[in-house]
Amino acid sequence: MRVPFIKMHGLGNDFVVLDARVDAIPAMNDALAAALADRKTGIGCDQLILLEASTLADLRMRIFNADGGEVEACGNATRAVGLLHDAPTRIETLGGVLTATPADLGIAVDMGEPRFGWDEIPLAYAMDTLIMPVGWEDLENPAGVNVGNPHAVFFVADNHAIDLARLGPLIEHDPLFPERVNVNVATVTSRDAISLRVWERGVGETRACGTGACATAIAAMRRGLCDRRVTVTLAGGPLVIEWNDAGRIIMTGPAAESFRGSFDPADYGATL
Repeated sequence: MRVPFIKMHGLGNDFVVLDARVDAIPAMNDALAAALADRKTGIGCDQLILLEASTLADLRMRIFNADGGEVEACGNATRAVGLLHDAPTRIETLGGVLTATPADLGIAVDMGEPRFGWDEIPLAYAMDTLIMPVGWEDLENPAGVNVGNPHAVFFVADNHAIDLARLGPLIEHDPLFPERVNVNVATVTSRDAISLRVWERGVGETRACGTGACATAIAAMRRGLCDRRVTVTLAGGPLVIEWNDAGRIIMTGPAAESFRGSFDPADYGATL
């Protein structure tokens, strides 16, 4: 039997979506997820998304990075799943229950409340997370934010001048971050605009990262660098991030379906 999939993306951050509520799906593990994500020998994606039944929400979304590791949250994937349902949808994740709603600019996602405690990021030891007293060569004094997954946010004069391919993995795997970390390098261009590049743990630099845009906007707001509603522009395009009066993060942006197909699990050493 072949397993159907949907290929989707949010601003170029791409996903393979499998729906275990509808079809028989092989038991997912890191090896199978990594094999399907491989761009040369698999289907190819930044993240593999597995949809399951939920007792807490309309559905459960499991997220596997390209290296096969399961992670807590993915803002772009949440918008993609919201697009599939085309109606307000509550989505259970390891990072909490998120709500995706159709909006004028695409899909609006209530990402919940950000967390700032050093043990909530998490870090290996206590420190101020607004201006962390640490640095890696050209990148110093990040802000730590957890928006369902861990982020370190660096503000620089020109984020395109940073060698993120070299510094990203160095920071991602630093012992300071026991669960590794997503590395965001941002340049604030006005009170309502930020330019952003993101090194995603287990993936590398991506064209877009929804949780990275949220974490970066919140860090900039906490430091007084921008207003409570800001457009964050990544290589794949813009996301609008608002930190509302209730303390919740609302992320709005597009998502799209690329194509549909199927695969034989035996090709990847799996069975139904």
